[in-house]
Amino acid sequence: MSEENNNAVPAEANNGPAFTVEKIYVKDVSFESPNSPTIFSENVQPDLQLNLNQKVQRLSDEAFEVVLGVTLTCKAGDKTAYVAEVEQAGVFGLIGLEPQAIDVLLGTHCPNILFPYVRSMVSDLIQAGGFPPFYLQPINFEGLYAETLRQRQQQADGTSLADSEPAGNA
Repeated sequence: MSEENNNAVPAEANNGPAFTVEKIYVKDVSFESPNSPTIFSENVQPDLQLNLNQKVQRLSDEAFEVVLGVTLTCKAGDKTAYVAEVEQAGVFGLIGLEPQAIDVLLGTHCPNILFPYVRSMVSDLIQAGGFPPFYLQPINFEGLYAETLRQRQQQADGTSLADSEPAGNA
């Protein structure tokens, strides 16, 4: 294929705003089943606790790492059946965008891109651990982002995800 037929035009060539997915990767993954194999014979209703977090780190003027972390803990009575932890990351290019647009993309679009990878990894880990499949339900990242904005306004610090420390929920 000649370059003339290639529809992909680098952002620099058209000098317009651009959003790119540079890389998607697993940053950290862990699965523990501390009470196996006896936990398999427990006949109690499992209690699931989900913890979700997002970290953003500025890598350069135009690149950001976004990490979507999920920890799922399943207890059977007073025993831990399993703990599955996944940190799915991506490097995203954000070129020629206003700070507010960058903030919105980092808080909503980037985690929406990462979520299917997290969902698959968590499900695979749990099933490989000998437990019934578990499927994370869709998450409204736009709603979480709106809540984060409300919290920021209450704190009146005016920081954006792009300029914040790489920790916490977004």
